Amino acid sequence: MSDMWAAQLVAPSTFADVRVPAPSASALAPGEVLLRVRAGAICGSDMPLFKGAIQRQGGLGNHPDGAPPGPGCPMHEVVGDVLASRHPGFQAGTTAVGWALGQDAIAELVVTEGDSLVPDDGSLAAADAVVAQPLACVIYAVERMGDVTGQRVAVLGQGPIGMLFSHVLKTMGAGHVVGVDRVDRSTEAPAFGVDEFVWASCDRWVESLAAADRPQVVVESIGHQVGTLACAVDAVAGGGLVYYFGVPDDLVYPVPMHTFFRKDLTLRAGTTKDRQRVLRLAQQYLREHPSILDAYVTDRLPMTRAQDAYARAAAPRAGQLKVVLEA
Repeated sequence: MSDMWAAQLVAPSTFADVRVPAPSASALAPGEVLLRVRAGAICGSDMPLFKGAIQRQGGLGNHPDGAPPGPGCPMHEVVGDVLASRHPGFQAGTTAVGWALGQDAIAELVVTEGDSLVPDDGSLAAADAVVAQPLACVIYAVERMGDVTGQRVAVLGQGPIGMLFSHVLKTMGAGHVVGVDRVDRSTEAPAFGVDEFVWASCDRWVESLAAADRPQVVVESIGHQVGTLACAVDAVAGGGLVYYFGVPDDLVYPVPMHTFFRKDLTLRAGTTKDRQRVLRLAQQYLREHPSILDAYVTDRLPMTRAQDAYARAAAPRAGQLKVVLEA
């Protein structure tokens, strides 16, 4: 294949279909894998790029500050057939799931690092198998929270990532899971282990909290704004943990330090490491909890309808969680 189809952002929130040179198997670097994309899923971290924001250095992709996204951007959650490999864990003819590190998976072909992929056994449709990638991130974060058995936890944001946090935290033994979102998630919340859904902005929820109802753990899974971190700090009980998972868009975030200090709090954040291990854990989790997939993957569109898919993901609504593109 000398060229391939890809979607390319040509203006904020506007894709165009383009033909671009296809990556070559002969050009793979050691450790890289060439995939024919079968499915990709839209992540909240894709939204700033889709809407025209600058890619900050150190993000998933390799786009310098100020440079427009290239063909195939922004999408990093991917399932694909291995066409060629210079990684010892993958052979041509197999299927893999994980990260497209260039955020460039809205395309026929993509090159990524094998250490950010694991083999997929084909037991799930590609549109379901791709859920292992965001779930792996959630599992890694919950591991870093320590033992949550019996604890009251709150998850700010009950979109695709927040719902996975609610489910995993409940499965790991959390005593009471509170989900907070501006969108009415009351119908789908029970399927994800949410004991108490609050249809409100997080600041209004915090204002309504009684002292006895303050959670020991608060997960911020909204991202892309500074105020929600302060809400998490205000909400958590003394001696508790705030886990900031939502991707920060700004370089500096204000923290209500007096409150943080007086409450003797812990703040954790960070990207997912040890990716192959947690991807395997995510695959096992999906085998053990297959019912969440029907509730989770709500929108499936052809890859060529990227414009429609991203427009949906950018406007959350009741009944909509994960939006997936299928080749």
